[in-house]
Amino acid sequence: MQTLVKELLEANVGKVKENEPLAHHTTIKIGGPADVFVEPNSIESLQKVMAIIQKHQMNWRAIGRGSNLLVSDEGIEGVVIKLGEGLDDLLINDEEVTVGGGYSLIKLATLTSKQGLSGLEFAGGIPGSVGGAVYMNAGAHGSDMSHVLKKAQILFPDGTIEWLTNEEMEFAYRTSILQKKRPGVCIAAVLQLKKGKREEIVTAMQKNKDYRRDTQPWNYPCAGSIFRNPLPNYAGKLIEEAGLKGYAIGGAKISEQHANFIVNIGNAKSQDVLDLITYVKGTIQRLYGIELETEVEIIGRKS
Repeated sequence: MQTLVKELLEANVGKVKENEPLAHHTTIKIGGPADVFVEPNSIESLQKVMAIIQKHQMNWRAIGRGSNLLVSDEGIEGVVIKLGEGLDDLLINDEEVTVGGGYSLIKLATLTSKQGLSGLEFAGGIPGSVGGAVYMNAGAHGSDMSHVLKKAQILFPDGTIEWLTNEEMEFAYRTSILQKKRPGVCIAAVLQLKKGKREEIVTAMQKNKDYRRDTQPWNYPCAGSIFRNPLPNYAGKLIEEAGLKGYAIGGAKISEQHANFIVNIGNAKSQDVLDLITYVKGTIQRLYGIELETEVEIIGRKS
């Protein structure tokens, strides 16, 4: 590990830290340390990071703004790569937007709406990065990234960079080809938006943001929706009907505002959230015969 860290520092790839607490980098403010934490300052630096990781045959994981993630209390073995500054370029050319994987999705949605470009109104309240949104096909209000993505630039573990078309991304509900079939890092995306009336676009996005603010718990740290919707049912509605709003284990509680959110009400452990997830799944299975699947990604060492 020391040799790997030494090589990363010598390669001048950006920020490099050892035993960095991931609670500092997740929206739910939970997570043990990463053995090595790297924030590359460019695509070239990211390629160097990946080459060093492969040379040492280390496990790795890319993150963006840490939403939709639950990291174990024991942390993550290997290298965590955070996409942020240095991978957040933006170019708007008429209706086509080319944006870095580290760019804030909320910031992008706000900016494009003010320029009279329609397509990202759904994303106004999604607190993730563009790369993370592509990775999980983030969506809301009847739309998602698959509706606007033209192509995505992906760095694969062997160091190659490819542009994958919308079809090649194999998007489905909250999934893409990057999750299991072809693991890689989304370093940039080209989005196809449409010109429209600025006032109407801004109003529609603000309406979506207001709805999220009024119905979802942003007064406590959370990871976003915990369960995928078992369509035609909705996870939040099932959990609420089961009387589980406000149920807590340790520092983790099912939100009283929206039952598909688990909030960190103070020093929650990852295990508290996992125990709560298990309890909810068991209750919904017993009452309704429906097996809930997690939308939040659970990663890290097993306890």
